[in-house]
Amino acid sequence: MSEMATTDPEGIDGVRMTWNVWPRTKVEASKCVIPIAASISPIRPHVDIPDLPYAPLRCKTCSAVLNPFSRVDFTAKIWICPFCFQRNHFPPHYFMISETNVPAELYPQYTTLQYSLSSPESLQSAQPTALSSVFLFVLDTCMIEEELGFVKSALQQAIGLLPENALVGFISFGTQVQVHELGFSDMSKVYVFRGSKEISKDQVLEQLGLGVSSRRTSSPAFAKGVQNGFNNAGVNRFLLPASDCEFTLNAILEELQTDQWPIPPGNRAARCTGVALSVAAGLLGACLPGTAGRIVALVGGPCSEGPGTIVSKDLSDPVRSHKDLDKDAAPYFDKAVKFYDNLAKQLVSQGHVLDLFASALDQVGVAEMKVAVERTGGLVVLAESFGHSVFKDSFKRVFEDGELCLGLSFNGTLEVICPKEIKIQGIIGPCTSLEKKGPSVADTVIGQGNTTAWKMCGLDKSTCLTVFFDISTSERSNTPGTVNPQLYLQFLTSYQNPQGQTKLRVTTITRRWVDSAVSTEELVQGFDQETAAVVLARLMSHKMEMEEGFDATRWLDRSLIRLCSRFGDYRKDDPASFTLNPCFSLFPQFMFNLRRSQFVQAFAQLLHSPQDDAQMIIRDRFPVPRLVVCDQHGSQARFLLAKLNPSATHNSANDVAAGSDVIFTDDVSLQVFIEHLQRLAVQS
Repeated sequence: MSEMATTDPEGIDGVRMTWNVWPRTKVEASKCVIPIAASISPIRPHVDIPDLPYAPLRCKTCSAVLNPFSRVDFTAKIWICPFCFQRNHFPPHYFMISETNVPAELYPQYTTLQYSLSSPESLQSAQPTALSSVFLFVLDTCMIEEELGFVKSALQQAIGLLPENALVGFISFGTQVQVHELGFSDMSKVYVFRGSKEISKDQVLEQLGLGVSSRRTSSPAFAKGVQNGFNNAGVNRFLLPASDCEFTLNAILEELQTDQWPIPPGNRAARCTGVALSVAAGLLGACLPGTAGRIVALVGGPCSEGPGTIVSKDLSDPVRSHKDLDKDAAPYFDKAVKFYDNLAKQLVSQGHVLDLFASALDQVGVAEMKVAVERTGGLVVLAESFGHSVFKDSFKRVFEDGELCLGLSFNGTLEVICPKEIKIQGIIGPCTSLEKKGPSVADTVIGQGNTTAWKMCGLDKSTCLTVFFDISTSERSNTPGTVNPQLYLQFLTSYQNPQGQTKLRVTTITRRWVDSAVSTEELVQGFDQETAAVVLARLMSHKMEMEEGFDATRWLDRSLIRLCSRFGDYRKDDPASFTLNPCFSLFPQFMFNLRRSQFVQAFAQLLHSPQDDAQMIIRDRFPVPRLVVCDQHGSQARFLLAKLNPSATHNSANDVAAGSDVIFTDDVSLQVFIEHLQRLAVQS
């Protein structure tokens, strides 16, 4: 068991918490400094997770699913929900259960299990739908011929890797937007949209011949995206199975040229990225709402035309910088963010994902587009060129099958169920609030809050969300006469897997309440310093984006000092007496490296002997990271020196050992950092 914990700390549940025992009161929770939070991987694969071919049993009051922590009366055929204590009767097909014949849901080792759900429509039809997913490629043509050649080659390779039943569409854009009708194979047929003007969804549909007049009468089935309600004409014209349109699409790519619109001297290319993405969202929304759809945008520069513009066409006007954003001197920023925010809402309502692959030496506007990508659970890959291995390898991984596949899934919904003593503040991660109110919603919001359910249009096996909890001030968690009662949390994730099957992943975990006002020993033993470092890093990043004038380094330092003052062992005003429990011993080092990292400041890393380890790490990461190999005193050495612990600097010349290199930096060493931390933590 200990060996498994070392190799796989997440275990079958894929859940890690900052505190594995919880303080009983809100006041005691605030003294913990590190927030009570869970880091969850909703669809992380594990060999021990059973797949049950039937629907789950839900509590009729709180909708929690039957789990190993439910109390069962086998004689009366009743189970009691551990969240709301509602008594629920087992349905007739469970009547054979007994102490020696229990269903999988009640096995104590199955705290996480998965249900295979079937839609009524697929049950009624002789064959379930073969549709797996939809990929609508949106290609920027405002780039040099060589770059366009690289990206066309990558696209052709990707189409060959797609499943035969995956639907494919293609849009190219430059100064104007061209929607290619792949179903018209006699010749190349294209619908053109102006790039200088914002186009509504209805205008897109009318121009493509997919308007209300040419569409079936709307029905509840169509609203949910059931296949019988799809606009079949639109699917047959613009979105075809990969096996049917591979030849046509390859022919279009062979003929595709760089944008031919003339560029006046001293000007940028007129690139209408915003209009292209609007048209793509409108097309998917009309043809296949509620299905597993991805808009894959391949962008080669900043948008300079129409909605979503981030910079003017005049080359003398530089692209906005961090300083411009801080000084509110980026004239296009707010308008572009608002445009992409509206696009994100449209995509979330349709259940579609936006992926961004950007390759350019200049900025392309990810800061503005981020909201649409993040809220839909999309992917972002930035590279210097479409010929760079970072782009080529990452793009290939998206469509690869087998061991290295990303396990891209769609239309996910996460619901968190907790007892009345616990409130949910929100989630930081690739999701959108579904505004599902309830008694478990906290007053304080962090990230996507004010709800107990979230939409994840796109998710994969490495998707990780951070859920923040609060302790209720009105409910008491310490029932009189009960010693360390248990608390329970349940995470329900429904999603469509890459094969098109609908799954429901149910994870139920338990932790203990502890009276930290009496003794902090149990609380300390339940601290997970690795999870705490991740949660604090995510919370810091969120605050840097949302709070004006937020000083990340100062906030991290203050949090660390408060934590050490609370849980360290020391005598007042005696730094030499300071010690930390082993459960906290690595946390100051994590914070030391976090405050010097590119998340707070900026830079890169690595060396030669651990090349095999580096390649192993690269293989498991997405996007494929950049590997910098540097020699001592070489030009690339600065990447490594920027990350070293500066124990020997020009300020410590007397302490430099013979043969040691002096690092010219104003950063303090880990030893000096820890000494200052001890001194501040023990101050009266």
